Amino acid sequence: MSTARKLDADILSQKTAPPPLTAVGEKKQERSLVILASSIGTVFEWYDFYLYGTLAVFFGSLFFPKGNDTAAFLASLATFGAGFAVRPFGALFFGRLGDMIGRKHTFLVTILVMGGSTALVGLLPTYEQIGIFAPILLVSLRLAQGLALGGEYGGAATYVAEHAPDAHRGRDTSWIQTTATLGFFLSLAVILGCRLAVGEEVFKIWGWRIPFLVSVILLGVSVYIRLKLKESPVFTELKAKGKTSKSPLKESFTNPKNLKYVLLSLFGLTAGQGVVWYTGQFYALFFLQNTLKVDFQTAYILIAVSLALGTPFFIFFGSLSDMIGRKRIMMAGCLLAALTSISLFKQLTHYANPALETASQTSPVVLHYAQCGEGCRSAKEFLAKKGVPYTSNASREFLGGTLSSSVPFAATVGATTFEGFDNQKLTSALNTAGYPEKADPKRINSVMVVAVLFTLMIYVTMVYGPIAAYLVELFPTKIRYTSMSLPYHLGNGWFGGFLPLIASAVVVETGDIYAGLYYPMAVALMSFVIGGLFLHETKDVKLQDES
Repeated sequence: MSTARKLDADILSQKTAPPPLTAVGEKKQERSLVILASSIGTVFEWYDFYLYGTLAVFFGSLFFPKGNDTAAFLASLATFGAGFAVRPFGALFFGRLGDMIGRKHTFLVTILVMGGSTALVGLLPTYEQIGIFAPILLVSLRLAQGLALGGEYGGAATYVAEHAPDAHRGRDTSWIQTTATLGFFLSLAVILGCRLAVGEEVFKIWGWRIPFLVSVILLGVSVYIRLKLKESPVFTELKAKGKTSKSPLKESFTNPKNLKYVLLSLFGLTAGQGVVWYTGQFYALFFLQNTLKVDFQTAYILIAVSLALGTPFFIFFGSLSDMIGRKRIMMAGCLLAALTSISLFKQLTHYANPALETASQTSPVVLHYAQCGEGCRSAKEFLAKKGVPYTSNASREFLGGTLSSSVPFAATVGATTFEGFDNQKLTSALNTAGYPEKADPKRINSVMVVAVLFTLMIYVTMVYGPIAAYLVELFPTKIRYTSMSLPYHLGNGWFGGFLPLIASAVVVETGDIYAGLYYPMAVALMSFVIGGLFLHETKDVKLQDES
């Protein structure tokens, strides 16, 4: 063989020969560390955030004026929602930093802010101790948490995706999606452990602080692991070429093509994903505890079991999206949730509190009023607190009488009618009609309740498992952190985050314990229509091509 031919053969063999096994192993090990570090840090982020959501039922009496329990509870939900309200602003602020200085350093800052804010909640004085400053401080810390979480998810998703092979991006990023559920699961486990360890009364007084203070340990572990990470190779290459964005906000939202995808991904994907997610986890827990009156321990265990069973499906649907595409899986999840949520929550009532279902069918509660005055409002708040469904008859004529200026309000429970709002009479009538004070543990069909909750979780995994990969692939590298973070946190923070407050307020006003579900069903259906018509598939996008 001539020297020239031998040289050509050597060059060809160098180009086509597979990399050494040690290099492949090191690359795989590095990806595993990236996924682990991002996932563990994000588990902690979600653990912090969910502590408040789970303990909101206590915060109404701790941090807000006494006298109106329903108003205090709604105020605590509004404070919870405030953290979601600022998440898009955190997405803009930290997204801009991530696109300018890098992914690693940015989401290291977010975890420090999140952890510090959470620990301080455990040290807050109550309304009885410092008055109006208690809710002010609580809201301030919630805002800090929301801002930090607004920058966390986009950084973690982008970082993992930019390390992942093109053929397995859905699978690798879906590990991050499990962290929201695992964080929720961890918060439930810690809260349940604390409540059992110190007792219910002590927990209500000061034991609720322990889960917040424990987060300091988790913060230390998360920061330690994240300090070991290197910058994303895709971003490093982009920076080496001098192609990083000088103004990510301007390039993201003044470029018509990019802005179009920001809006389409919001209304056609993340809004629906947000409401499906919070319906399947948060609102299901609220419904079990506040409406069906299932005791906290049983409710936590039922939710925890459904989470444990459902969480592997984040990986399943993330991996499946690498094969058949991401869009069709997410759209199917939105459609199923829109079509079946009410029937599933009715099944929860049937299996968790059958006495409530029977009483509401045999002895319906009707409120009669021409205008909803003081007695009417008191009755609505009273019934909502008890989880009793009712309907309204906005007419002066009712069974057994006629309303007048002296009798502006009347209530009917089954065949019993009485004028005006009387706490004792209404309570007695409800007891006689068979309305339970709480769910009977002996009549709870735990297997079927878990089956219903698991179905809701499957919807969650369908919309949430592939979404990180999809959003990363939808936007260019130099403005990816900013562009994907905003629609994600608008969808989750605004459409999803305010779901418990909106749904609870609708239920209080209408008396229909399922009426709150019309909101998430409508949003999920909107995303199915818009996303189905205008969003395109992204699974074959190669992130390195445009760096």
